Amino acid sequence: MLQWRIGEVTITRILELEAIGGSRFILPQATPEVIREIGWLAPHFADETGRLRMSIHALVVETPSRRIIVDTCLGNDKQRDIPAWSNLQTSFLGDLAAAGYPAETIDTVLCTHLHVDHVGWNTRLVDGRWVPTFPNARYLIGRAEFEYWQAEEAGTEHPERSPFHDSVKPVFEAGLVDLVGTDHVVAPEVSLEPTLGHTPGHVSIRIRSQGQEALITGDFAHHPCQLAHPEWASSADYDRDASTATRRRMFGALEGSGVLVIGTHFATPTAGHIVREGEVWRLAV
Repeated sequence: MLQWRIGEVTITRILELEAIGGSRFILPQATPEVIREIGWLAPHFADETGRLRMSIHALVVETPSRRIIVDTCLGNDKQRDIPAWSNLQTSFLGDLAAAGYPAETIDTVLCTHLHVDHVGWNTRLVDGRWVPTFPNARYLIGRAEFEYWQAEEAGTEHPERSPFHDSVKPVFEAGLVDLVGTDHVVAPEVSLEPTLGHTPGHVSIRIRSQGQEALITGDFAHHPCQLAHPEWASSADYDRDASTATRRRMFGALEGSGVLVIGTHFATPTAGHIVREGEVWRLAV
């Protein structure tokens, strides 16, 4: 379990899956040959052969007044197009409870966006029905993001197979969703920040407390290699020009700022500080 302290706020990583290699469908430009040339990526973020290390995890953000979970991973029992992500049976909820955060104690769920690996534990399967995993929480979802994926689901041939159908719609129908703007203030220490491009309403999470600051990326960057190559847009990006512009803007603003950057898919140690390296950047851990 990884944990960070930002003033009065505690941020705890709850791991669902780690993987090495097999990530070319996300970042096809990141060939082993090119990755081996970025020396600082090994050993944390790539192995010696140039295969990427990546992670799927949630982050619990505990403030003096709120207990928030950011991005709820893939979830169990769900039919997915990627075989390694389908019909999972992980110990995620038990691990969450063991870290001191039983599901019923979470009061806020934040989704940086509504892709499959960020909404899965919004719901769980009980007696053949998808029910909210966090029954005492408000689920805060960007309005633009929600409306886009709601329309996408309605236009598909098999809407029942979509993550929106099994992981978003049930919590909306249960009356637990608040649709918010991309700059919504969640708590005095926690606010949303628009980082558009990966999806139409993508946000990152800004945390400020007692003069310290952190940023949870979401997917405006999938892997630290994009610091060295900000032009590498993910194959999953909705608007690749916009996502590239967002990376350059955010990396430039974070450079030398002292802000702890916590990557939503960055493998252990997951967090670091962005520093300039020539014309691009690297993550100092």
